[in-house]
Amino acid sequence: MRTETPQPIRLDDYRPPAFLVDEAVLAFDLAPNTTRVKARLAVRRNGAHSAPLRFNGERLKLISVAIDGRRLAEGERTVDDEFLTIPGAPDVFTLETEVEIDPENNKALEGLYMSGGRFCTQCEAEGFRKITYWPDRPDVLSRFTVRVEADKAFRHLLSNGNLIEAGELAGGRHYAVWNDPFPKPCYLFALVAGELDVLEDKLVTMSGRTVDLRIYVDTGMAARAAYAMDALKRSMTWDEEVFGREYDLDLFMIVAVRDFNFGAMENKGLNIFNSSLLLADPATATDADYERIESVVAHEYFHNWTGNRITCRDWFQLCLKEGLTVFRDQAFSADMRGHAVQRIKDVKALRARQFAEDQGPLAHPVRPSSYLKIDNFYTATIYEKGAEAIRMLRTLIGEPAFRAGMDRYFERWDGHATTVEEFVRCFAEASGRDLTQFFAWYEQAGTPRVTLKHSYDRAAQTVTLELAQHTPPTSGQAQKRPLPIPVAIGLVDHDGRPLSFERDDETVEETVIVLTQPSTTVTLSKVAREPAVSALRGFSAPVVLESDAEPKDNYALLAADPDLFNRWEAGQTLARELILARAAGRPDEVGEERYAEALGRALSDQAAEPAFKALMMALPSEPDLALVMRPADPAAIHEAREALLTRLSVHLEGELRRLHTGLQDLGEFSPDAAGAGRRALRNAALELLAANPRSDNIDLARGHFEAAVNMTDAIGGLNALTHMGGEAYEQALAAFYERWKGEPLVIDKWFSVQARDPSQGALGRVMGLTAHPAFEPKNPNRLRALVSTFANFNPARFHDPSGAGYRFLADQILAVDRYNPMTASRLIDPLDGWRRYKPELGALMKAELERIAGTEGLSKNVLEKATRALADED
Repeated sequence: MRTETPQPIRLDDYRPPAFLVDEAVLAFDLAPNTTRVKARLAVRRNGAHSAPLRFNGERLKLISVAIDGRRLAEGERTVDDEFLTIPGAPDVFTLETEVEIDPENNKALEGLYMSGGRFCTQCEAEGFRKITYWPDRPDVLSRFTVRVEADKAFRHLLSNGNLIEAGELAGGRHYAVWNDPFPKPCYLFALVAGELDVLEDKLVTMSGRTVDLRIYVDTGMAARAAYAMDALKRSMTWDEEVFGREYDLDLFMIVAVRDFNFGAMENKGLNIFNSSLLLADPATATDADYERIESVVAHEYFHNWTGNRITCRDWFQLCLKEGLTVFRDQAFSADMRGHAVQRIKDVKALRARQFAEDQGPLAHPVRPSSYLKIDNFYTATIYEKGAEAIRMLRTLIGEPAFRAGMDRYFERWDGHATTVEEFVRCFAEASGRDLTQFFAWYEQAGTPRVTLKHSYDRAAQTVTLELAQHTPPTSGQAQKRPLPIPVAIGLVDHDGRPLSFERDDETVEETVIVLTQPSTTVTLSKVAREPAVSALRGFSAPVVLESDAEPKDNYALLAADPDLFNRWEAGQTLARELILARAAGRPDEVGEERYAEALGRALSDQAAEPAFKALMMALPSEPDLALVMRPADPAAIHEAREALLTRLSVHLEGELRRLHTGLQDLGEFSPDAAGAGRRALRNAALELLAANPRSDNIDLARGHFEAAVNMTDAIGGLNALTHMGGEAYEQALAAFYERWKGEPLVIDKWFSVQARDPSQGALGRVMGLTAHPAFEPKNPNRLRALVSTFANFNPARFHDPSGAGYRFLADQILAVDRYNPMTASRLIDPLDGWRRYKPELGALMKAELERIAGTEGLSKNVLEKATRALADED
């Protein structure tokens, strides 16, 4: 039984730190089980605070503590599991501590730990307290000098900033000293020591400075870092050109590690990456891997200004660095990959992850008001919805004012920790706009619903638009305020021709209506023909649009909307309505044939990019459909979606085979947008053919897999065979494993493919794979590849009517929580939407959450997620 209930941390309780650390000199004597860390800190009291010194520290063995050179006796300080407390500390002093830590047995992967025989760190959000005693909060900014000493077997000794000294020591040891001249919070501290290969390059900045670039990887893997290096150089140049931001140190380093809880970490001058997001070559990485590498390398580099040079005052302001940096990396990817295609991919991810959060008990604002463990708030709401808020801000005030606001923000807050209020204030000043109402986007949880009704007066040639907004209640927020919602509008006639119109005495083909009240009516004049209304173009706001559009309107938009996002959206809407109708027992076979014909015309459009066509071919996913079906019935959704896939496969067989044959890539592999787009379309055609598992289609998929000369096509063939099952699938799985069993990142894909197996035996397969010799549950990549993929992306089998899928996931959560609470808590998400499902399924999901929440010794991470998922809705 628990004797103490953990108490939440609240934004309203924020107080400035009682003590600041201006300078830190750290000395690491590295040993796998007995690393010694000495810290000499220049500490001063912050203002008139009279509180005792209270520094965070967890899992530390205290050796000594001294103030101004005098060692403190035990009665002069107290140490418990979480804090070092020194009553009566002077106003200005030097604090010296020495502690011992055990990196080898740190399986939580926070603080200093070992991965693949190397030392590495992860300090965000609260990992530094597991390295030494420190005021572990982001508003304490310090200058660090770090000495690292180790056996020469650990060839590279790395930390933040610039290398100022290095040398050899007796006993086969060596050392390096690093200095970071820029004040930073401790969560940006980094250290790596080990045997690594390095890929080196240089970049000349816009001011003419030369910056050395180094990427450290496993031995023999340097060539696989070439694309990451190219992405780094492009992102550095892009940030100079688009935001005027230049890199500030003489050296920028990235290190790849296999064991990592996150995707990557933006530590100042020494980024640490999950190796899955850094290493790539055509044989072992898919086009999706290349895209993610490009995006994440840019994201972590962009943090140098939006996160490092300017950081967040407290963790409630996390969106200030993450949402803003996602906005920046999405803009970079759009410039690299194509704006329409990238926008579709970004919105698909937003809807799959963030809209689901908003519909569950874990819904929270972009800036939360309380938390038990901040680790649980590295969410799609903070990241992706935070980015959407900034995108809307740019739309509302215009590009020139937005850039002026960003410049003001950089100038005013460089070198400081700040808040969302101060960020928004910069744009209010730059634009002269009152952005008070806009701030509700940061404070209010939930996805707004916007309804749109339209009517056309042929005689007057006017279109009347009636718009209304409503945000459903979320936990703790029963009443919602109206939000400023920019709704981009265009008109297309039913022959596919764009229509101009007049609004506010200006003739345009597109306008932005800003919905600020619960409802409004807008009239567009001089509309020559009856239109289909193209609303929310470019997904101008993160809302659910409920329109009175008829199928004929969506077919017009699907055929010819000049806004490619809305052309794709029209196809998704039509497919979703057909699938849900069939799932509800009302199949519309005429409508399904009409949709197949329209999709065929879209695929034959020679003007459309292959990457866009590939996106058009993909039906709404089963998890996305479950968000709009009430109550959700995963089995019915799966059967209905499969039925539409089969109809499309049969109807479009000739076109699909033509695409598959014509797009075969016989030249040199290129990971650029054009090459990736062709491969995406070819593999999408094969996947759709696989919905009709005739013997010739099985042979086609087998031949595709066996002839593949790159990993994109190999996985494309394996995915198609997975859908069809049978002997060809099993043979392909065995061949794939035998070829790639020495490549951990590729074997992650092998596990992931099987986790998506749609057959009735999928759960048994997945459970069996947990006993496979290659399954490493303590490696987050491998655990996510199998367990998370199954629970999140195989709903028909995860939601087995027996509840066995839920029990399997709960068992995994409880097992992982014993050594890695952060990873365990992230596995809970597939259970938190239990209220959305059929009662008999929801009851089984709830029972597993109750079992988790009632387990003795649960971590704060898992306890918070499980209890919130079970909490009564307000």
